[in-house]
Amino acid sequence: MPTYEPAPPAHASGIFAIGGALAVHRLGFGAMRITGNGVWGPPDDPARARDLLREAVRLGVDFIDTAVAYGPGVSERLIAEALHPYPEGLVIATKGGVGRTGPTDPGTPDGRPERLREDCEGSLRRLKVERIDLWQLHRIDSRVPLEEQFGTIRDLQDEGKIRFVGVSEVTLDQLRCVRELVDVATVQNRFNYADRAAGDVLAVCEADELGFIPWFPLATGDLARAGGALDQAAKRHGARPSQLALAWLLHRSPVMLPIPGTGSIEHLRENVEAALIELSDYDVAALG
Repeated sequence: MPTYEPAPPAHASGIFAIGGALAVHRLGFGAMRITGNGVWGPPDDPARARDLLREAVRLGVDFIDTAVAYGPGVSERLIAEALHPYPEGLVIATKGGVGRTGPTDPGTPDGRPERLREDCEGSLRRLKVERIDLWQLHRIDSRVPLEEQFGTIRDLQDEGKIRFVGVSEVTLDQLRCVRELVDVATVQNRFNYADRAAGDVLAVCEADELGFIPWFPLATGDLARAGGALDQAAKRHGARPSQLALAWLLHRSPVMLPIPGTGSIEHLRENVEAALIELSDYDVAALG
């Protein structure tokens, strides 16, 4: 009798097609934490970071999210060092349009056309690709007209350097305006079990089949306290509250693409195994 290897755990998260054409398994990996302290410079152990990236792919992750601002450039270089030439089906999304001056600087939006072009072309070099499958504007720059920012992004698309366009941390009104200028495939906003403020944006993404990438997906706050709904659900499944938080996100919407990040291989495995958790109707009602 033939024997079959079990599917990698990330595959249990289901599939979403970015832009209606680029199919990925819904539980991805956020590559911010593979850099140095303060998301600045190289990590203490680059070889360990590369091993972590390879393990993510082994676990079935085929959607990796990074950004020029992570390092800056360090995360993208490590991804290429670890995974290039890339396995078939692996989608690497990156972001540009934010400048940083050091590890304590959270970043300043920079939507000048020359900066967006520089960021995109730098990502192409560091990732060793001819086209970025999903390029996201990290933050809208209020000092630069939207038409200039997204006109540049549209030009980069026309030049074949970007396949699909995403936006990050946008309001509902901003998303409406941006969509008048360019086709938007994904939105990356803060959203997690404890913070659902972007629910209105998620609803639009769901209605229009745009991918919704929740950043900071593992934040649970006081809701994970002992005896709370998340803690109780985790105990019912023999899992950790953070795993239930990811399972809740995956259940919350079919367009949800969580990208939990970590610098630990053990934590990576734990996060990916959250895709195997099946929430019951009781769980869903209890978690709200």
